[in-house]
Amino acid sequence: MSNGDLDKLSRWTRFKPSLCRGCWAGCCRLPVEASIDDLVRLGLVSPDEAVGSLKKVARQLIADGKVHQYRAVTGIFTLAQKPNGDCHFLGTDRLCTVYDQRPDVCRRFPTVGPRPGYCPARKQSPS
Repeated sequence: MSNGDLDKLSRWTRFKPSLCRGCWAGCCRLPVEASIDDLVRLGLVSPDEAVGSLKKVARQLIADGKVHQYRAVTGIFTLAQKPNGDCHFLGTDRLCTVYDQRPDVCRRFPTVGPRPGYCPARKQSPS
């Protein structure tokens, strides 16, 4: 499924926890919005940096390739993605490498997202 297919919300499945077993991690191809607190938890920003200029922090994180954009009006950062569209924190095993530190939006998915209560479930194809 490509990122374009993620936009076809009618193809999403009503979420149930059993969908996570063997999942291809389609939700980890969605843009991840993160707060400054999320960035501190992820270790991308120090607590001292978090109380300073967020625009300055954003410029550095964008230059480092860790953040794609920053919206000063909302204070929300969008994390950069790998060239294939995956989250930078998605491992080759399709599992989150920072699960305990993941951003709040990831913690709350699928109750939040493009289609609350649904996920882009698809079983991972055999390797």
